[in-house]
Amino acid sequence: MSEQQGSPARIPYSVLVVDDVDLDRTLMTGLLARDPLCSVTGTTDGAAALQMLERQPVDLVLTDLLMPNMNGLELVKAVRERFPSIPVLLITGQGSEDIAATALQAGAASYVPKRRLSHTLLETVTRVLNSSRAQHGYGRLLNCMKLCEQNFELQNDLRLVSALVSYVQQGLRSLKFGHDADRVRVGVALEEALVNAYYHGNLEVSSELREENFTAFYDLARERLQQSPYRDRRIFVHSTLSSTELMFEIRDEGRGFDPGILPDPTDPRNIDRPCGRGLLLIRTFMDDVRFNEQGNAITITKRLPPAS
Repeated sequence: MSEQQGSPARIPYSVLVVDDVDLDRTLMTGLLARDPLCSVTGTTDGAAALQMLERQPVDLVLTDLLMPNMNGLELVKAVRERFPSIPVLLITGQGSEDIAATALQAGAASYVPKRRLSHTLLETVTRVLNSSRAQHGYGRLLNCMKLCEQNFELQNDLRLVSALVSYVQQGLRSLKFGHDADRVRVGVALEEALVNAYYHGNLEVSSELREENFTAFYDLARERLQQSPYRDRRIFVHSTLSSTELMFEIRDEGRGFDPGILPDPTDPRNIDRPCGRGLLLIRTFMDDVRFNEQGNAITITKRLPPAS
């Protein structure tokens, strides 16, 4: 899981694992069981999962994509329609890239490549649950607000990233901006952009290193948190929220990069790669994504359809 010093107290949560392969389902159940606050149940296909949710809702659904009776894409659509407050996390593997890309478009909250389950499953579950729960917490902001502009200057601290995402989620719920699933996806996109600014921007730790050596990636990040100039850098966030649009500009103090050198995040063949994963989610969940010339700032926009 992400290393967040001084993280707030966590509360128990429940996960439904859906996979027709007994070995894979057992693996995922075992990984989740490492967290003593997690209670896990499992089933073999989407149709059975929906029946279980009718009897006993859970906090999160974790599903494979290629299954009989009802596959993962069909399950995502059904959960969004019948249980819109329950986020769905996808497990992707070779042969499921196209379905995964479509499922993200259809409402899935995030995904974990099957080959990286042991490294990133609990971390991703925590991120999605934080985003989902924030919108169901207290939400007594100014519901008569028509326009709000705010500026934040964050120290290089993942606790502040989580706090800002939670704050935004509460505001969106108070203003009834979009549906529950939309607000979860905005929270996931914002957190991905902030985490990219933290690791890749201010700490200058490349996603290629994470792809090659997961442990070395986080070891280098910890080292640089103790070194100048990395430890002294800030993340600057400008947000504009109205009844029709939500926009964030996130800027770090790193050297920047050329976005054109990243693998195409919209190409399903790249969905199983850690490199560019955050950008794929951001582009999928937001309506407009732009970088500045230096490559150290990203502007992301979500528009609210008039019908909402």
